[in-house]
Amino acid sequence: MSRVFTDTHCHFDFPPFSGHEAASLALAGQAGVRNIIVPTVTADRFVRVLKLAHDHPPLFAALGLHPLYIAQHGEAQLEQLAAFLASQPPKLVAVGEIGLDLYMENPQFDRQQRLLAAQLKLAKKHDLPVILHSRRTHDRLAAALRRLAVPRCGVVHGFAGSLSQAQAFVRLGYFIGVGGTISYARAQKTRAVMAQLPLSALLLETDAPDMPLAGYQGQPNRPERAAEVFQALCQLRPEPADEIAEALQRNAQTLFALPA
Repeated sequence: MSRVFTDTHCHFDFPPFSGHEAASLALAGQAGVRNIIVPTVTADRFVRVLKLAHDHPPLFAALGLHPLYIAQHGEAQLEQLAAFLASQPPKLVAVGEIGLDLYMENPQFDRQQRLLAAQLKLAKKHDLPVILHSRRTHDRLAAALRRLAVPRCGVVHGFAGSLSQAQAFVRLGYFIGVGGTISYARAQKTRAVMAQLPLSALLLETDAPDMPLAGYQGQPNRPERAAEVFQALCQLRPEPADEIAEALQRNAQTLFALPA
């Protein structure tokens, strides 16, 4: 049986995919990438991402306000998000990409924290999982998730923290996103974390067009390379490749309630 993958984090509404959706999805399909989850970063992309999911069977939508774009998010954008979630659009599978970031210039961290809390409450209200961004904020994010428990939990995407930080999220019921970082030999800490976490806690992702894999530096990342992230993970794990593939796919279907 050929292996099937879900890219649980791909910004398919950005170039180089815009205007080339069918060709990009064909390449992904040839690599076994059956489903792709597309999170938003700003409110002005909600309609576009929902239309992509409507028009293309492999695509599923997540709606959220990303912390890197904090200057673009206000009460009006939060109200837009609330209205879209309340309308229960088909193929909406999560609230995301949301989270915290202390790596950026002028993080406006108090505003970030209030925005995160508001979006976690919306996820709880609408019984949706969350797709979480975290840079230099893992401990603060875990504390926020303890304060504002989301029943469906979610995934900490593009994880590059310590094993103990990953385990803290897993204890709270969250998955950990495995991306192209593990393809770099120098990423020893992240590679060790992904080797040691339980398979039941891992999700496959690309973050395309960001986070290119080793060998593709300077090129846009692509959803078909989820298959190469999988190969890199297989080199780090003791389990047989088929067992790893089945677990990753089961985890994605479970968290996002994807069709089997």
